[in-house]
Amino acid sequence: MEQISQWLWKQEYWLPPGISWADMEKMEGSRRPLPRDLLLALPLALGFIMLRYAFERRVALPLSRVLGVKDQVRLKVAPAPNLEAFYTKNSRQPTQSEITSLVNQCHLTHRQVETWFRNRRNLDRPSNSKKFCEASWRFVFYLVAFTAGLASLINTPWFWDQRECWRGFPQQPVQDVHYWYYMLELGFYWSLLLCVSVDVKRKDFKEQIVHHFATIFLLGFSYCSNYIRIGTLVMLVHDSSDFLLESAKMFNYAGWKKTCDSLFVIFAAVFLVTRLVVFPSKIIYTTLVLSMEVFEPFMGYYFFNALLLVLQALHIYWAYLILRMIYKFLFLGKLDKDERSDVESDPEEEENEEEEEKEEDRSSWRKRKVVLDSRLAMLNSSCVLNNLTNQKANANRRLPKAR
Repeated sequence: MEQISQWLWKQEYWLPPGISWADMEKMEGSRRPLPRDLLLALPLALGFIMLRYAFERRVALPLSRVLGVKDQVRLKVAPAPNLEAFYTKNSRQPTQSEITSLVNQCHLTHRQVETWFRNRRNLDRPSNSKKFCEASWRFVFYLVAFTAGLASLINTPWFWDQRECWRGFPQQPVQDVHYWYYMLELGFYWSLLLCVSVDVKRKDFKEQIVHHFATIFLLGFSYCSNYIRIGTLVMLVHDSSDFLLESAKMFNYAGWKKTCDSLFVIFAAVFLVTRLVVFPSKIIYTTLVLSMEVFEPFMGYYFFNALLLVLQALHIYWAYLILRMIYKFLFLGKLDKDERSDVESDPEEEENEEEEEKEEDRSSWRKRKVVLDSRLAMLNSSCVLNNLTNQKANANRRLPKAR
C-alpha cells in the first residue's frame, strides 16, 4: 500500500520540473492545497442531498403549484404478476413474439397486454412536478454559485489577465473564499453523481455521466496540483449559463411557453459565447500555451488539458443540439423540447405511444359509433313497425263503421 501511495504521489506527476513537495511546504500564505482536503467533498455531498430533499418538498413543490405545473393523469394497471415480472426483469418494451408468449401465459388479448405495458411505462415516467423540483434545485445552486464566484473573482488579477494564473505557479497560496468555492462545487457534483440513478434519465444521460466524472477529476486534480486560479475560472464559465437553462426548464414545466422561449434564447446566446468562444480562447489557450512561459510540460499538464478538451468536446456536442433547436425555431417558428438535457431518454417511444393511444381512442370511438348506429337503426325500425301496427289497428277499428 505504501508503494502504491509513493507511486501515486510522485512529484513528477503533479508538479512542474524543478519543484518538489518540500518546496510546496515552504509556501507562504494562509492556506496551501493538500490532497486530504478533498475528503471534505463527501460529507458536503451528503449535506447537499439532504438539503435538496428538504428544498424540493418545502420550497420547490409548493412553488410548482403556484406557477401552475400540472401532472398528467396516469392510469393504474391491473395486477398481473407475469407481466410485472417480465417488465422488471426482462424489458419495458416487449417484442411482438414476447407479447404473444405473454398472451398465452396470462390469458389476455394481444391489445390488453400492449395496453398494460404502455400504462406501466407511463407510471414510471417522471411527473412534471418532479422535473420542476429537480430543475429548481439546480437553478438555485448554479445561481448562487455563479453570483458568489463572480464576487470572489472580479477583484483578482487573473480574472482580467490570465497570465496571472501562472505567476509564481505552483507556489501560490489559496484564499479561503476560493477554497470553499472549490469544495462546494466538488461536493455538489458528487451529489449529482450519487443521485443519478434516482434523477430523471435524459437523452444525454451518458454524456452527463462523462461530464460529472470529468468535472470531479478536473476539480480534484487541479486542486492537488494548485491549478486553482484557472480552475475557478473554469467553474465560473460553466455556471454562467447553467442557471439560465434550469430557469427555462422550470417555466417550460409550468406551461409558460413565451417566458421559456425567451430564457432559452438568452441561454443559447450565453452558452455559445462562453463555451465555444471564451472557454477555448481564454481557458484552454491559457493552459496549453501561456502556461509554457512559466514551466515545462509534465504529466499533470497533459492530464489537466486532456480533461479540458473532454469538456470542450461535450460543449461542441451540446452546441450542435442547441443550434439545431434554433434552426427549428427560425424556420419552423417554434422551440421544441430542450435537446441538450431536458429530453427524456425515450422521446420517440412516448410519441409513438401517444399515437397508439389516439389510434386506440379513434378505434374505440368507431366501435362505439357502429354500435350506436345499429341501435339507432333498430330503434327507428321499431318505431316504424309500431307506427304501422297502430295505423293498421286504427284502420281495422274504422272498417265496421264504414260498412
